Amino acid sequence: MGLDPEDVFKDEEDDPDNEFFQQSESSKEYVVYLVDASPKMFNTTCPGNDQKDETHFHTSVSCIAGSLKTQIISRSYDEVAICFFNTREKKNLQDLNGVFVFNVAEREHLDRPTARLIKEFDCIEESFMREIGSQYGIVPGSRENSLYNALWVAQALLRKGSIKTADKRILLFTNEDDPFGSLQDAAKKDMTRTTLQRAKDAQDLGISIELLPLSRPDSEFNVSTFYADLIGLDGEDLAQFMPSASQKLEDMKDQLRKRMFTKRVVRRIEFHIANGLSIALNTYALIRPTVPGAITWLDSVTNHPLKTERSLICEDTGALIQEPPKLFQPYRNENVKFLPEEIAEIKRISPGKLRLLGFKPLSCLKDYYNLRPSTFVYPSDQEVVGSTCIFIALHRSMLKHKRFAVAYYGASSHPQLVALVAQDEITSAGAQMEPPGMHMIYLPYSDDIRDDEEIFPDTEEDAPRADEDQIQKAAALIKRIYVKDFSAFQFANPALQRHYAVLQALALAEDDIPETIDETAPDEEGLTRPAVVKAAEAFKLSVYGDSYDEESDMGKEKMSEASRKRKAIAENAAKDYDWGNLADKGQLKNLTVGDLKVYLNAHNLPVSGKKEALISRILTHMGK
Repeated sequence: MGLDPEDVFKDEEDDPDNEFFQQSESSKEYVVYLVDASPKMFNTTCPGNDQKDETHFHTSVSCIAGSLKTQIISRSYDEVAICFFNTREKKNLQDLNGVFVFNVAEREHLDRPTARLIKEFDCIEESFMREIGSQYGIVPGSRENSLYNALWVAQALLRKGSIKTADKRILLFTNEDDPFGSLQDAAKKDMTRTTLQRAKDAQDLGISIELLPLSRPDSEFNVSTFYADLIGLDGEDLAQFMPSASQKLEDMKDQLRKRMFTKRVVRRIEFHIANGLSIALNTYALIRPTVPGAITWLDSVTNHPLKTERSLICEDTGALIQEPPKLFQPYRNENVKFLPEEIAEIKRISPGKLRLLGFKPLSCLKDYYNLRPSTFVYPSDQEVVGSTCIFIALHRSMLKHKRFAVAYYGASSHPQLVALVAQDEITSAGAQMEPPGMHMIYLPYSDDIRDDEEIFPDTEEDAPRADEDQIQKAAALIKRIYVKDFSAFQFANPALQRHYAVLQALALAEDDIPETIDETAPDEEGLTRPAVVKAAEAFKLSVYGDSYDEESDMGKEKMSEASRKRKAIAENAAKDYDWGNLADKGQLKNLTVGDLKVYLNAHNLPVSGKKEALISRILTHMGK
């Protein structure tokens, strides 16, 4: 049975008309890329991915270009701006020297990335020296401070939006760890002080500044010289900065095309504990399957998204019906009318609250009880003050006594029992891997749990059982090919990666589709190791014996008795129609989809697609 991923992961009451449902808008992210364009960025080279030397300027540009391409897929509503400093030409609203804001026509300076922006930015290196130019913006005897000007321009670009609904960041690419090293004494102190103050002013406005240092081959980037004060590093953070910054730069070079979902509150529920004591909980979906984006219909002239509107027309008069349609139910020759609110109230079985029933040992919670993805719950003091304090006390007690809570979840359409399982916080290298809270597991009813189906239902024979030797050989083989520290997040969906690569090639008019690597394919090199081959041969020998001929079984299709019966029925049903005559007269379109599938099933052809596709498949098979 196919499942809709969006339907599996949403609660029963994900309904805009429901008072307990809350859809919070995902916060945007505004990013300004600040790229140092001084001559040092063009003179310094480092080995790239293909082991050829490339300049630090090329590294910065390629990182930003890759980030823009993946951003359209991962966070399509984020807005970016690209700004160069230490430039010969100037282009910014403040008319400050040494700062050039790169942009294209029909786009704001801070706006969502477009295909034209990405295409022109990919070619920026070819025209940079001719149209923008590079120069040292901080030199002795001059009061010009290009870094100060760049921070000022970036801060002005990020005035858009509120810090309550948007995350604002400045990403700074440079290989100069001491931008004021050429100055002396008072001039150096003055420029350092004013630049640090400008950075502090930006941070006070909720703008975070992130440094992406580029180390030279002959010397390591010394963040302590100046930038530690600018971005606020000290102590342990200072010691761990360079390794983490290098990793961040590598991640930007090789970004994975994936859709990012911000953690939002799916809905808010009220948790009744005992004696009128209630707390407020927020529910979250921690993991969601990623599917290709929905089709967006665009206007053929303006290329703007189309908005679909539905109108109801009276069959008798042809006039537009302005009032909402009324619902009715026939009863004793009379139509009983209902308001939409009354229909919603009739369908509501329970008020939609969570009520604690008791506690049970964790050993009573079986794995097969989890019939659908669980929901993560976390307290909220916004509705009920003190919810967090009570939740923490309950959470710690459940962890201490190894108990889970059994509660009645009064969902409006499907009330059921749930298990609240406490989860402790899991950290690694100072970072949170798993948040503290509780998982709400939806428990099945008794008739939801069925006995295992027999493998051979049409015969009285028992299903074959493996003997002890076969079990040991299988365990040895599994041990040889066991993947250590496995996580589903280690593998990218190859179909989605291919889908995104094709979209990128179409949007940017690229001749070649970017190559995608299928990480789910078997590790052929690993499977040819002598130890693995030996374990596989031993397992095959224990199951099939010495007389097994592998080549004789290659290409043979094993069909069960039930499959043979279904095929025979389909073939007999297909004889009821003169398919050749129907095809010649063009009367296949008069048949139903079910009738067309009879022919397809009888000839082992695919049955997916719309009616026109089925007819085309039949005609192709018949050679018409």
